[in-house]
Amino acid sequence: MAEKSTEYWLRGPVADIPALLQPVAHALLQARAEVNEMMTGFDAGLLFSSIAGMASPAFHLLHLAGVLDRLFTYARGEQLTEKQLDYLNAETNPDKNIVSNTLLANFNMQVNLALEQLKHTDASTLTAVRAVGRKHVPSTVIGLLVHAAEHTMRHTGQLLVTVNALTAYSKEK
Repeated sequence: MAEKSTEYWLRGPVADIPALLQPVAHALLQARAEVNEMMTGFDAGLLFSSIAGMASPAFHLLHLAGVLDRLFTYARGEQLTEKQLDYLNAETNPDKNIVSNTLLANFNMQVNLALEQLKHTDASTLTAVRAVGRKHVPSTVIGLLVHAAEHTMRHTGQLLVTVNALTAYSKEK
Protein backbone atom coordinates (compact mmCIF):
# COMPACT_ATOMS: atom_id res chain seq x y z
CA MET A 1 0.00 0.00 0.00
CA ALA A 2 1.30 3.43 -0.96
CA GLU A 3 1.91 6.13 1.61
CA LYS A 4 -0.61 8.94 1.97
CA SER A 5 2.05 11.43 0.84
CA THR A 6 2.21 9.63 -2.50
CA GLU A 7 0.02 11.31 -5.10
CA TYR A 8 -3.06 9.36 -6.05
CA TRP A 9 -1.92 8.57 -9.58
CA LEU A 10 1.03 6.66 -8.06
CA ARG A 11 -1.08 4.68 -5.60
CA GLY A 12 -2.47 2.28 -8.16
CA PRO A 13 -5.94 1.76 -9.53
CA VAL A 14 -8.99 3.06 -7.72
CA ALA A 15 -11.29 0.12 -7.00
CA ASP A 16 -14.17 -0.44 -9.40
CA ILE A 17 -13.26 2.47 -11.71
CA PRO A 18 -12.86 1.50 -15.39
CA ALA A 19 -9.23 1.59 -16.57
CA LEU A 20 -9.75 4.45 -19.02
CA LEU A 21 -11.28 6.59 -16.27
CA GLN A 22 -8.55 6.01 -13.67
CA PRO A 23 -6.86 9.37 -14.43
CA VAL A 24 -10.16 11.17 -13.80
CA ALA A 25 -10.59 9.39 -10.46
CA HIS A 26 -6.98 10.07 -9.47
CA ALA A 27 -7.33 13.79 -10.24
CA LEU A 28 -10.57 14.09 -8.27
CA LEU A 29 -9.14 12.26 -5.26
CA GLN A 30 -5.97 14.38 -5.40
CA ALA A 31 -7.99 17.59 -5.58
CA ARG A 32 -10.18 16.54 -2.67
CA ALA A 33 -7.15 15.77 -0.51
CA GLU A 34 -5.41 19.03 -1.39
CA VAL A 35 -8.50 21.20 -0.92
CA ASN A 36 -9.28 19.70 2.48
CA GLU A 37 -5.66 20.06 3.59
CA MET A 38 -5.30 23.68 2.47
CA MET A 39 -8.55 24.71 4.12
CA THR A 40 -7.58 23.17 7.47
CA GLY A 41 -6.89 26.08 9.78
CA PHE A 42 -7.75 28.70 7.14
CA ASP A 43 -9.05 31.91 8.74
CA ALA A 44 -12.84 31.82 8.29
CA GLY A 45 -12.87 35.61 8.24
CA LEU A 46 -11.06 35.50 4.89
CA LEU A 47 -13.46 33.09 3.16
CA PHE A 48 -15.14 35.81 1.07
CA SER A 49 -12.02 37.93 0.62
CA SER A 50 -10.14 38.37 -2.60
CA ILE A 51 -6.68 39.68 -3.32
CA ALA A 52 -4.97 40.92 -6.48
CA GLY A 53 -8.15 40.45 -8.50
CA MET A 54 -8.37 36.73 -7.70
CA ALA A 55 -11.68 35.11 -6.86
CA SER A 56 -12.40 34.43 -3.19
CA PRO A 57 -11.89 31.03 -1.58
CA ALA A 58 -15.70 30.81 -1.20
CA PHE A 59 -16.12 31.18 -4.97
CA HIS A 60 -13.59 28.43 -5.69
CA LEU A 61 -15.19 26.05 -3.19
CA LEU A 62 -18.65 26.71 -4.60
CA HIS A 63 -17.39 26.39 -8.17
CA LEU A 64 -15.48 23.17 -7.50
CA ALA A 65 -18.66 21.46 -6.35
CA GLY A 66 -20.85 23.08 -8.97
CA VAL A 67 -18.69 22.29 -11.96
CA LEU A 68 -18.48 18.62 -10.99
CA ASP A 69 -22.24 18.46 -10.63
CA ARG A 70 -22.83 20.16 -13.99
CA LEU A 71 -20.25 18.31 -16.08
CA PHE A 72 -21.22 14.91 -14.69
CA THR A 73 -24.87 15.77 -15.40
CA TYR A 74 -23.99 16.43 -19.04
CA ALA A 75 -21.95 13.22 -19.15
CA ARG A 76 -25.11 11.31 -18.17
CA GLY A 77 -26.82 12.87 -21.17
CA GLU A 78 -28.98 15.18 -19.08
CA GLN A 79 -29.45 18.93 -19.15
CA LEU A 80 -29.20 21.14 -16.09
CA THR A 81 -32.13 21.58 -13.74
CA GLU A 82 -33.38 24.93 -12.46
CA LYS A 83 -31.73 24.12 -9.13
CA GLN A 84 -28.37 23.62 -10.86
CA LEU A 85 -28.78 26.87 -12.80
CA ASP A 86 -29.62 28.70 -9.57
CA TYR A 87 -26.49 27.22 -7.96
CA LEU A 88 -24.41 28.38 -10.94
CA ASN A 89 -25.72 31.93 -10.53
CA ALA A 90 -25.07 31.81 -6.77
CA GLU A 91 -21.41 30.93 -7.31
CA THR A 92 -20.64 34.56 -8.14
CA ASN A 93 -23.03 35.97 -5.53
CA PRO A 94 -22.77 33.57 -2.58
CA ASP A 95 -24.67 33.60 0.68
CA LYS A 96 -22.23 35.35 3.04
CA ASN A 97 -23.54 33.29 5.97
CA ILE A 98 -22.22 30.02 4.56
CA VAL A 99 -19.20 28.56 6.35
CA SER A 100 -16.17 26.79 4.93
CA ASN A 101 -17.11 23.45 6.54
CA THR A 102 -20.39 23.48 4.61
CA LEU A 103 -18.58 24.33 1.38
CA LEU A 104 -16.02 21.58 1.98
CA ALA A 105 -18.73 19.04 2.79
CA ASN A 106 -20.54 19.93 -0.44
CA PHE A 107 -17.34 19.58 -2.48
CA ASN A 108 -16.49 16.25 -0.81
CA MET A 109 -20.00 14.99 -1.51
CA GLN A 110 -19.71 15.97 -5.19
CA VAL A 111 -16.39 14.14 -5.49
CA ASN A 112 -18.01 11.06 -3.96
CA LEU A 113 -20.94 11.29 -6.37
CA ALA A 114 -18.55 11.73 -9.29
CA LEU A 115 -16.52 8.68 -8.26
CA GLU A 116 -19.71 6.66 -7.96
CA GLN A 117 -20.76 7.74 -11.45
CA LEU A 118 -17.33 6.78 -12.81
CA LYS A 119 -17.78 3.30 -11.34
CA HIS A 120 -20.97 2.88 -13.34
CA THR A 121 -19.74 4.43 -16.59
CA ASP A 122 -19.55 1.83 -19.33
CA ALA A 123 -16.29 2.28 -21.25
CA SER A 124 -18.17 1.62 -24.49
CA THR A 125 -20.05 4.92 -23.99
CA LEU A 126 -16.96 7.13 -23.63
CA THR A 127 -17.11 8.41 -27.22
CA ALA A 128 -20.88 8.94 -27.14
CA VAL A 129 -21.86 12.51 -27.98
CA ARG A 130 -23.39 14.64 -25.24
CA ALA A 131 -25.03 18.07 -25.54
CA VAL A 132 -23.56 20.79 -23.33
CA GLY A 133 -25.43 23.88 -22.24
CA ARG A 134 -28.37 25.74 -23.65
CA LYS A 135 -26.76 25.77 -27.09
CA HIS A 136 -26.28 22.00 -26.95
CA VAL A 137 -22.62 22.22 -27.93
CA PRO A 138 -21.43 18.70 -28.74
CA SER A 139 -18.88 16.95 -26.56
CA THR A 140 -18.33 13.34 -25.56
CA VAL A 141 -18.66 11.46 -22.30
CA ILE A 142 -14.88 11.18 -21.97
CA GLY A 143 -14.42 14.81 -22.98
CA LEU A 144 -16.74 15.93 -20.20
CA LEU A 145 -15.19 13.65 -17.59
CA VAL A 146 -11.62 14.64 -18.45
CA HIS A 147 -12.59 18.31 -18.50
CA ALA A 148 -14.22 17.89 -15.08
CA ALA A 149 -10.95 16.49 -13.72
CA GLU A 150 -8.83 19.16 -15.41
CA HIS A 151 -11.10 22.00 -14.34
CA THR A 152 -11.19 20.71 -10.77
CA MET A 153 -7.39 20.61 -10.61
CA ARG A 154 -7.16 24.09 -12.16
CA HIS A 155 -9.41 25.58 -9.49
CA THR A 156 -7.64 23.61 -6.78
CA GLY A 157 -4.43 25.35 -7.83
CA GLN A 158 -6.13 28.74 -7.97
CA LEU A 159 -7.62 28.15 -4.53
CA LEU A 160 -4.18 27.25 -3.16
CA VAL A 161 -2.65 30.48 -4.48
CA THR A 162 -5.55 32.56 -3.16
CA VAL A 163 -5.52 30.93 0.29
CA ASN A 164 -1.74 31.34 0.60
CA ALA A 165 -1.81 34.96 -0.59
CA LEU A 166 -4.68 35.91 1.72
CA THR A 167 -3.04 34.17 4.67
CA ALA A 168 0.31 35.86 4.05
CA TYR A 169 -1.28 39.28 3.53
CA SER A 170 -3.41 39.00 6.67
CA LYS A 171 -0.30 38.20 8.74
CA GLU A 172 1.47 41.31 7.42
CA LYS A 173 -1.32 43.60 8.61
